[in-house]
Amino acid sequence: MDRSDKPRVVLGVSGGIAAYKACELLRRLTESGHDVRVVPTASALRFVGEPTWAALSGNPVTTGVWDDVQEVPHVRIGQEADLVVVAPATADTLARAAHGLADDLLTNTLLTARCPVVFAPAMHTEMWEHPATVENVATLRRRGAVVVEPAVGRLTGKDTGKGRLPEPAEIFEVCRRVLARGAAGRPDLAGRHVVVSAGGTREPLDPVRFLGNRSSGRQGYALARTAVARGARVTLVAANTALADPAGADVVRVGTAVQLREAVLKAAADADAVVMAAAVADFRPADYAQRKIKKREGREPEPVALVRNPDVLAELSAERPRPGQVVVGFAAETDDVLANGRAKLARKGCDLLVVNEVGEERTFGSDENEAVVLGADGSETPVPHGPKEALADIVWDEVVRRLSAE
Repeated sequence: MDRSDKPRVVLGVSGGIAAYKACELLRRLTESGHDVRVVPTASALRFVGEPTWAALSGNPVTTGVWDDVQEVPHVRIGQEADLVVVAPATADTLARAAHGLADDLLTNTLLTARCPVVFAPAMHTEMWEHPATVENVATLRRRGAVVVEPAVGRLTGKDTGKGRLPEPAEIFEVCRRVLARGAAGRPDLAGRHVVVSAGGTREPLDPVRFLGNRSSGRQGYALARTAVARGARVTLVAANTALADPAGADVVRVGTAVQLREAVLKAAADADAVVMAAAVADFRPADYAQRKIKKREGREPEPVALVRNPDVLAELSAERPRPGQVVVGFAAETDDVLANGRAKLARKGCDLLVVNEVGEERTFGSDENEAVVLGADGSETPVPHGPKEALADIVWDEVVRRLSAE
């Protein structure tokens, strides 16, 4: 692909120890066909040198407003970009961006850019939680920037907490989704808190066995990633998944249906929308064996008595912990898909129900899906076979439409 045909990305790098991780983000952007121009701050160059950025991007690295003045870099770089992503974004960079300062090339680029802008903050927990940073982040989001929530983990020194730069692969996914939506794809979930459940619950039978299902969590994770790219604050309740945490999502890990119910109801208290994509077990063993159930020669095993698990979707739909909250359910069916889906939609009382046909080689564990989104208002939106993130975007389109009608 000719360089002029490639999406143009500006990678801003500010002066934090996580600057080295931006090298991996740069590699992913260039290898996936993007023309990347790196704009590091003077402090960033104390962590990663200019030759590294030039070698990985294949582009010259301009570090100051006085370099290559004839090309007017402080204006042109931002004007020509399809996306600007700042990773890591320090507290200082967020503050200068929020207040419209233009004292270096990166802040000039942010002021001249008319394309989507993504910030991936990285700093110590105290800095992230300081009222000044909180207000600066709110300002940037209100103006249409996507500010990705930092991850929780090891920071510099011995400190651990929220403020760690999300993994570059996950930041790349946010950038990819933002670019796919284009300049017109404003962050229409900005200022919204959404809750997504994903994966499949497991109901213990004894210390080594459980009753479970085949759900991988991929659809729920796709919903979380697309919501982050659309500007939402995302709580992801993950049941027994083996997937990387989506950048920008607060991940709550659970095991059983009872644990999932507790986590979802807690997170839903201030949520604008709840999407129940997890496969929640309908039943659990009535009794839990404290020791492994042994096989006895010549004797059949005792029947396993089951009891009902709480119906989390129906409970959410009935109680609506927040007025105007939009509740979305999923229905995995093996036959009479639409008929069963319509019956479940009426029974559960949710606003939207995503109905798909499942099986051992369909949907579960796959990166693709095919579904119909049924609405309590009688709407019916078929989603053709394709990536799960495409279905996720259609679900959020329907959620946004209902939130906008409040």
